[in-house]
Amino acid sequence: MKKWFTLGLIILIWAGVSDARRTKTKKPQPSREAPQIRAEPAKENPYSAFVIVEGSTGKVLEGENIHLKWPPASITKLMVAYIVMERLAKGEMQLSDKITVSREASKMGGSQVFLKEGESFTVEELMKAMLVASANDAAYALAQHVAGSKEGFVQLMNEEAKALNMGDTEFHSVHGLPPSNNEPEDLTSCHDLAILARALLRFPKVLEWTSIQTERFRNGTFIMTNHNKLLERMPGVDGLKTGYYRRAGYNVVVSAKKGGLRLIAVVMGSSTQKIRDRMAEEKLKEYFHTYAMVTIVNKGDVIDKPIAVRNGKMRVIKGIASAGFTYPVPSNKKGTIRKELNLPEKMNAEIKEGQHLGEMIIELDHEVIGKVEIVSPVHVPEAGFFSRMMRLVGFGS
Repeated sequence: MKKWFTLGLIILIWAGVSDARRTKTKKPQPSREAPQIRAEPAKENPYSAFVIVEGSTGKVLEGENIHLKWPPASITKLMVAYIVMERLAKGEMQLSDKITVSREASKMGGSQVFLKEGESFTVEELMKAMLVASANDAAYALAQHVAGSKEGFVQLMNEEAKALNMGDTEFHSVHGLPPSNNEPEDLTSCHDLAILARALLRFPKVLEWTSIQTERFRNGTFIMTNHNKLLERMPGVDGLKTGYYRRAGYNVVVSAKKGGLRLIAVVMGSSTQKIRDRMAEEKLKEYFHTYAMVTIVNKGDVIDKPIAVRNGKMRVIKGIASAGFTYPVPSNKKGTIRKELNLPEKMNAEIKEGQHLGEMIIELDHEVIGKVEIVSPVHVPEAGFFSRMMRLVGFGS
């Protein structure tokens, strides 16, 4: 009996040890991983700077970093266009003038129309190539034709920028390509590009070219396509220029018109073309919806405040506005327009036609937005001695 008791005890001890070993060597079951939260991708940069400007007055409607100096890339070509248009306006060039392509122009890279050395094209053909296809070779050929060299034309570009008060701008190329090693890059700002855009709007021919979506070149053997996709996306858009290289990002200067309101949108430094275009389109639509051009006074409008004329053949005159005044006004602010007349009650004859009489001061929401000179519409000579005597005794008019 004692033997059986001892054997049973041994079996129990062995079973306990074996179970303990199994417990120690058993691999732990992997716990379920907590679900990983994916970080949202960094938002793509909508812009580094932008500005929205009314075209006729230059009034800034909205902007951010408008004086930030930024590489314009191909938008540089707008200054080339401006210089050419100025010379056309002065009669120093003709659209039909022929330009022979130089070796240097034919070697341009980037966007181009593949000009060949010795080929000849008219000024108008090359302007279209530059503004529609953003052709670097066409820009170079135009620059050489005007100034004789790239260096001479760059000097002209900087002189014109200074004359236009483009204080944030310095040009080093005629096409806006990224600079080679150790060369400075072109720099400008949204503010300055809006100034340049307004200057170009003086020339309707420019908008005729920049509104072209596709155009044939070299007798129809090459099809030029405009890089400004807003032309097909948004009614009213008619220009002006896009630009891109890696450091510059995606830039655009857009001009658009709806009714009597002309807007200019400049967006610089966007991370994609789609974001850039969406930003410009949204801002244009916003301000077309909330603003309107209001004609506050027309040239020649009679000012309904009589001025007595001492010793004149006419006893009383009413002045007229020497110029019209139109201004972009928010739709909800039209009722805040005020016109204050600064006119004398009496003046001595003689008064000449067109002579200054006073001024109209125009306010919007208690802020002065403009002044219009008031002038005499007629010549008022002095009354003769007899007429003056008759007036003294109560006769005559």
